[in-house]
Amino acid sequence: MARKKTLTKPVALSRVFMTELVLPNDTNQLGNLLGGRLMHWIDIAAAIAAQRHSGCVCVTASVDKLNFHLPIRLGDVVTLQASVNRAFRTSMEVGVLVTSQNIGRDKAERANNAYLTFVAVDSEGSPVPVPGVRPESPDEQRRFDEALIRRQQRLTLRGS
Repeated sequence: MARKKTLTKPVALSRVFMTELVLPNDTNQLGNLLGGRLMHWIDIAAAIAAQRHSGCVCVTASVDKLNFHLPIRLGDVVTLQASVNRAFRTSMEVGVLVTSQNIGRDKAERANNAYLTFVAVDSEGSPVPVPGVRPESPDEQRRFDEALIRRQQRLTLRGS
């Protein structure tokens, strides 16, 4: 008997936690984390989340929003939390929250957040269908609903 394909997966199965220490080679002349280095880390965390959800290799299709809320300094511990917010036919929106904590601070602070779109591909690089997302909390449902609005905005901008 053939196994039935899962039509949806919970957000939790795609969740990624990545931790990085900001070292001198990661910073600019002011001792702040280079924006490009952070974008690299964000892309990696988001790609892993997309691949966990889809079970396929995933490629970055777009980065539509990357907000810098506060500088990340040399010696800070950076935590990236990524998960799939919503899946469409072959694409997925992944949200990434970046927090930063310095040894002298009691708690981590939100430093950045980003939304990326990934497409699942086969061995020839052709898009393949992905499972849907099953939100299981009010926050996951909010992100799921907002992802559709962002997708509609992306498609509108692409058409103009």
